[in-house]
Amino acid sequence: MPADARQMRAIRLLGWTLGSLIGAVALLIAGFFLAAWAGSSIPRNGGWSETETGIPIMVESNGVHTGIVMPIATPVKDWRETFPSTAQPMRSGMRPTHISVGWGDREVYRTVATWGDLKPATALRIATRGGPAVMRVATYYRPSEDTNHRWLILREQEYARLVARIEAGLPPIANPEDRISLTSFDPRARIYDAAGRYTPFYTCNQWVADALAAAGVEMGQWTPLAGGVMKWIPQGEAQP
Repeated sequence: MPADARQMRAIRLLGWTLGSLIGAVALLIAGFFLAAWAGSSIPRNGGWSETETGIPIMVESNGVHTGIVMPIATPVKDWRETFPSTAQPMRSGMRPTHISVGWGDREVYRTVATWGDLKPATALRIATRGGPAVMRVATYYRPSEDTNHRWLILREQEYARLVARIEAGLPPIANPEDRISLTSFDPRARIYDAAGRYTPFYTCNQWVADALAAAGVEMGQWTPLAGGVMKWIPQGEAQP
């Protein structure tokens, strides 16, 4: 076979191989999003409805991460006892009225505020082996509702189950005041070591969905994406 023919054949083979790899990756990505849509559409706790009086919580999203916003102190739980950073005044000087708790990959919660901040190397690591988990804890003063911040009112026993689920995700420690916190991409937030490991199949959004489902809230079965959580939380009137 002439050298030019062999070269052209090698080029065609390389092109076919690259095309096949790109096609396979595209199929995997499309399959993931399709499975995420399907899994998030299968309900848990079907028929649940919120109560008219109880403990208001909020589910929030920035399009990538979701979190659970709760009163900083109620008769059920004072979060300042668990997360020492929440006892401090906010940057505005106000004392926080609510905390937001999320769970996810340590590096992501420290550096990735939006999809544009996600480095290829970080995405590859998460896709192949995941990473150690942390809890992101932020503080708010009288948060208000909008499209990405939606209130739910839980019964006291439901809220107690939610609290228990969140606390179960923290490593045991004799004195909560000894918990070490690190900075986050959000200057309002700190992050704490958490149990578990973040993977593409168990994400920050799945953790939020599981916590809400443990409380009894109607929620999808598999919700790796933020939209899969938020579609179960109706937008209603803001709580005081």
